[in-house]
Amino acid sequence: MRNILLTLSYDGTSFCGWQRQDSCESQTEPVRTVQGEIEKVLAKIHKEPISLQGSGRTDSGVHAVGQTANFISPIDSIPVDKYIPAMNSLLPRDIRIHQAKEVHADFSARFNAVSRTYRYFISTSETPFAHEMPYVWSIRRKPDINVLNEMASCLKGELDCTTFASSADSSPSKCRYLYDAHFFMEGEKLVFEITANAFLWKMVRSITGTLIEFEGKGFGAKEFKTALDSLDRSQAGVTAPSTGLFLWSVSYEGKRVHK
Repeated sequence: MRNILLTLSYDGTSFCGWQRQDSCESQTEPVRTVQGEIEKVLAKIHKEPISLQGSGRTDSGVHAVGQTANFISPIDSIPVDKYIPAMNSLLPRDIRIHQAKEVHADFSARFNAVSRTYRYFISTSETPFAHEMPYVWSIRRKPDINVLNEMASCLKGELDCTTFASSADSSPSKCRYLYDAHFFMEGEKLVFEITANAFLWKMVRSITGTLIEFEGKGFGAKEFKTALDSLDRSQAGVTAPSTGLFLWSVSYEGKRVHK
């Protein structure tokens, strides 16, 4: 028996999120999920059902560059690095395995994660290229990045993030520890990067939409901090679409904060 940790990427466009499920509001049957597709492949390789645990869930339409997930393999004869070509040969083209390594028996991709980093890509071009459209939020203007970063500087430390939580989020605590949040330019794309110990449902999209909306209204750090401190979802701005959001990386280094 071996515990194997995978690092993978996926194009979330046609998936109803990461988590295996029976129904999805954005798709008709059959429901297609990233976890479900990978577990099908693992079952083929092992000739029995295999359960996969991800570092966290991503919503319908959200992408990943550095998602991590682990599973217990009952077969010791397969070299760990051979899982990469074996799985990629069976997986659909919108999921790729990039790394596989053996970890200690009680390791959990979810519960041992110290932090997760997301990047949100925003097109500022008047006319984005067609192939970019499934992977950006097109706002057709160039926001003031200095104002955006002044607001984003409020997102550090232990924070009650109720303002940016979906009403359907069932987390018992809305507090999260945020390590960093900032904007930078990549050509014509504006990128928002945020790192925290964990995130609430739709939290990153809510924060991104609020920052862009507030900057467009001429608001700054004062107004953003007031909304954050209000713990009132109605004080936030729009929720950015799922298209531009990527789970960028998961870190297992350092001291783990609660949750």
